[in-house]
Amino acid sequence: MHPTRHDHARAVALFQATTVATLVLASALVGANADAATSTIGRTWPIAEPDALSEIEARTARLPADMRAQFGPRSTWSAMKAAVLAPAKVSRTRSVVPFYTLDTEIRLPGGEVLYPRGYTFNPLDYVTLPQRLVVVRPRDLDWALKTAGLTDFILLAAGDAQDEDAITLSERWGRPIFLLEERVKQRLGLTVAPVVVRQQGRKLELTEVRLDRRRRP
Repeated sequence: MHPTRHDHARAVALFQATTVATLVLASALVGANADAATSTIGRTWPIAEPDALSEIEARTARLPADMRAQFGPRSTWSAMKAAVLAPAKVSRTRSVVPFYTLDTEIRLPGGEVLYPRGYTFNPLDYVTLPQRLVVVRPRDLDWALKTAGLTDFILLAAGDAQDEDAITLSERWGRPIFLLEERVKQRLGLTVAPVVVRQQGRKLELTEVRLDRRRRP
């Protein structure tokens, strides 16, 4: 049995979700309230389950006011460790095909193997990366803020000990700033920063930029 294109697209969507999970989870969540007229038809019963928001608020109220005493400074958190990239020494543009290999098999509901473990494919045959990724070290964040569009993602590679973390920088500049994970670095074929990543057909175009660091502290 040959897998259909629809099933193939679903498998690729799993890869896309894995690749950008850190970026999406790091972004701010915005809630919207909508009021609408309602009508009742038939019998109704009170909701027996506890309100989820009330449960969250109750649990939050029991937490310490300052969590830093329990977890320590953010600079020591393993979740705040970004991947390391060398400074770009030359400006150049190169292309990468982000082949992905399944580390587990994918089965149909009936148990039949759809894709075996080790199956390799190019996700860009099935999905589109609509925004650019602007990857920098913290010292070059000002350049990234001027370069990135409103819909682009800014990713921070590892910086120096005195550099501020992504959470602090996000709060200061009023836009989501994400950490560059090691697995994202490997999948995108990144080696230096700053670099701007965008999709060009079935490939990723990586534009590496050499900055004049003599003017920087």
